Formats: sequence, structure tokens, C-alpha cells
Amino acid sequence: MDIESLQQFWSFIQDFFTLENTQELMKDYRELGPLPGILLPMLEALLPFLPLFVFVVANAAAFGLWLGFLYSWLGASIGAIIVFLVIRRLGQKRFFRFLSKNEQVRKLTGWVERHGFGPLFLLLCFPFSPSAVINVVAGLSRVSISQFVLAVLSGKMVMIFIISFIGYDIQSLIQKPFRSALVVLGIVVLWYIGKRVELYLNTKERKSRRKEVGEQQ
Repeated sequence: MDIESLQQFWSFIQDFFTLENTQELMKDYRELGPLPGILLPMLEALLPFLPLFVFVVANAAAFGLWLGFLYSWLGASIGAIIVFLVIRRLGQKRFFRFLSKNEQVRKLTGWVERHGFGPLFLLLCFPFSPSAVINVVAGLSRVSISQFVLAVLSGKMVMIFIISFIGYDIQSLIQKPFRSALVVLGIVVLWYIGKRVELYLNTKERKSRRKEVGEQQ
């Protein structure tokens, strides 16, 4: 596919998945209930050129702030975990081997392995972070599945809620800074809880390894 074809394809995606078109899509498939609201964010994790921001805002408009947030969070989290598990399973296959051998990717995977939950959580909190890259790098690293799932569920929760809240009532966010402060506080609390859970999981894993070594001896 040449550059001109890619530009045409990108232009088609931008024109098709506008906020107005996506909201109409939600209305057309209203009889399917929450399924479209979950599937669209999930597809974005698999096809990162799709506009997650538009899907989340459309969900908030179609289902209300809380249900829209829930469906978007479920879809985005499930999609990210699927990508992680596929890369973890197939990362050493010939098709993906060039990624694991890339020097920059190796540096990123090493950095993720050393720091674990913390950086994954913070990166996933930001709406415009390269989540597709994060999922792939985490899958290629030795980060445990439990650490990644914890980071995705908590980080995506923050990110999706921020987008849902902004899209649902942006004027309230500007006019009532107290609400903005609550969002920031929520991020800090979730990060702290995640770090405590990560510490518990790491301690449990170390004890399990010691027990296995002891039994082998």
C-alpha cells in the first residue's frame, strides 16, 4: 500500500468516525444494548488508528456519564488485555521476533520490567498516550499478567473517566475546579492502591518461588 492509499484510508476513517456519525451509529444499533458501546473501544485497542476519544464521548452521550464510562472502560480494558496476551503468546514467533530484537523496544521492555506497575499505570492514565505501543511492549516484557491487568484496569479507569467527564459536561469541569481537583485526587488514590496491590503480588510471588526452591532442595 503506497502513501497516497494510506492517506485516503486515513481520510476515510476520519470522515466516517466523526462524533456525529458515531452517535448516529449508536442510535441505529440501540436494540443491541451496550454491545456497540463495548465493542468500539475494544476494537480501538486492536486497531489503534480508530478514534478512542470519539467512541468514549459518544458512549457518554448515548448512555449517560456512568453507563457510558462503564462500557468504554470495559471495552478498552478487554481490548488491551487481548493484545497483551496475544503478544505474550506469539512474541517469540518469527512474525514478532523483529520487534523483540529492536534495540529501542528492548530498552522499553527493560524499563517496564524494572518499574512494573507504576509507569504502566501513569502512561495508561493519559488519553493520548500510545496505548497500542504500551500493550505490545508489556507483552514482550516479563511483566506478570496480574501486574499488567491491574495497571490496565486502574489506568484505563482514570483515562476513560476523564474523557467521559469532559465529553459529558466540559463546562462543569471549567466552572467548578473542585471537580477537577477530585479527578486528580482519584488518580493519586488509584495509583497508591495499585502500588500496594503490586507490592502484595510481588511479595506473594517471591514467597511462592522460595517455597518451590525449598521443595526442590
